[in-house]
Amino acid sequence: MDRHRLPGRCPVCESAMDVARLQCPDCGTSVEGRFQLCKFCSLTREQQQFTEVFIKCRGNIREVERELGISYPTVRGRLDQVIGALGYKVEAVAEEERGARRKEVLDSLSRGEITADEAVKLLKQADRG
Repeated sequence: MDRHRLPGRCPVCESAMDVARLQCPDCGTSVEGRFQLCKFCSLTREQQQFTEVFIKCRGNIREVERELGISYPTVRGRLDQVIGALGYKVEAVAEEERGARRKEVLDSLSRGEITADEAVKLLKQADRG
């Protein structure tokens, strides 16, 4: 029997869904009631996939950038979306973090890993936070 992904949100009103029935796929035993989904079930499919990659990379943002082929600000933005979706307050990017990211970009430029045009683009992204 094919299994479908459990929807975490109502397709009509976007409220969190409850599970009403659970069934064992091996013996057929069923349990009925009103069960709450875990916080991660309420994430979108994209947020769940991002979270999986983030955990696989042990929270190393550079590795997440490489794995997903996205920039540092995009990783931060997606992480902030997940944090907010889980019900936590999203803090603004700290000034020290922006400075650290700017230093990373300049170091990459000095090592010849990126071009000057790429560095300018990345520095602008870092300043936007």
